[in-house]
Amino acid sequence: MQRHAIAPRPDWRKKVEGVGLVYHTHDTCPYWDESAYYDFTAAEVDVLEAAANGLHQLCLQAIETVIRKQWWHRLAIPEAAVPAIVRSWERRDVSIYGRFDFAYDGAQPPKLLEYNADTPTALIEAAVAQWFWLQDRFPDADQFNSIHERLIEAWKKLKGERIHFCSVDGHAEDEQTLTYLQDTCHQAGLVTKALPIAQIGWHEARRCFVDQDDQKIGACFKLYPWEWMWQEAFGQYLPLETTRFVEPVWKMILSNKALLPILWQLFPNHPNLLPCYDSPEPLGGNYARKPRLGREGSNVTLVVKGHTLQESSGDYGEEGFVYQALAPLADFDRNHPVLGVWVVDHQVAGMGIREDARFITGNLSRFVPHLFR
Repeated sequence: MQRHAIAPRPDWRKKVEGVGLVYHTHDTCPYWDESAYYDFTAAEVDVLEAAANGLHQLCLQAIETVIRKQWWHRLAIPEAAVPAIVRSWERRDVSIYGRFDFAYDGAQPPKLLEYNADTPTALIEAAVAQWFWLQDRFPDADQFNSIHERLIEAWKKLKGERIHFCSVDGHAEDEQTLTYLQDTCHQAGLVTKALPIAQIGWHEARRCFVDQDDQKIGACFKLYPWEWMWQEAFGQYLPLETTRFVEPVWKMILSNKALLPILWQLFPNHPNLLPCYDSPEPLGGNYARKPRLGREGSNVTLVVKGHTLQESSGDYGEEGFVYQALAPLADFDRNHPVLGVWVVDHQVAGMGIREDARFITGNLSRFVPHLFR
């Protein structure tokens, strides 16, 4: 695993915008950064693939344990959601995608930082933008990336459904990600319709969710966290299960960082897990404090020898925190990469990398393409 500097393509902005990555630059710095790339061996890619496939299976086993032992309080899951979660899991409702975030340096085993199992972002970057970068820059190299093709195949499991695609109106990244996913669904042969999440309504006479045109929402992909869904005005009707949601409600167990101490309890000393607990004491003053339901690296505190090393701000933490052993992040000229390995339809499908000079990866951290040989 190496990091190389390289000149960006002269027309890189036009190139990435052409494949849907319109949010390529922040106010102060680039988000999409092709002034560098990561270079892997095929053996290193095999290690990452095996780690993610193995951990996904452990996560599915953890769901069974959470349900059997009734560990809902550990996950801060509302009581109203529990019966729906159990029924959704028993039906094995279709899951399209998720993303594991790993610390990896090419030498030590990949270590799981978290599982973004419900509303993962950086999808266009990983599935499309870096693939076209590879074709322009290194057409004879390969890339750990079959995400696009695998998404199309995954949607075929819902053949015959009309899928409503919902996200927050006015959020560029969410809207573009939703548009991309809707396109992959179209390519799978399904009928789709876009709908702002705020436009989901309840039709009392028909006892079903409807869109702004009073059409029934039979199936809905929502780029919107499940824990927020239950707080919406329509949340009171979710237990009636009149709509098939993607990601399914059983993903509430996996999209919660409280999964991390559960995994460590069930599979202690697993080579791809970091020690993690519901309290900091077992870690002896060296840990990352993470909110159970945090996003984009918000409200994370890194503690070394009892003192704060770095922390990030945000609005999360009301549901409590977990305490994870500090990860051995790789260091490439003060750039610290986090490897996001994508799972599509329960199988690993590719990777995207984000890096930062800080040890906490946040919403301003850069996306850097990769290849392997």
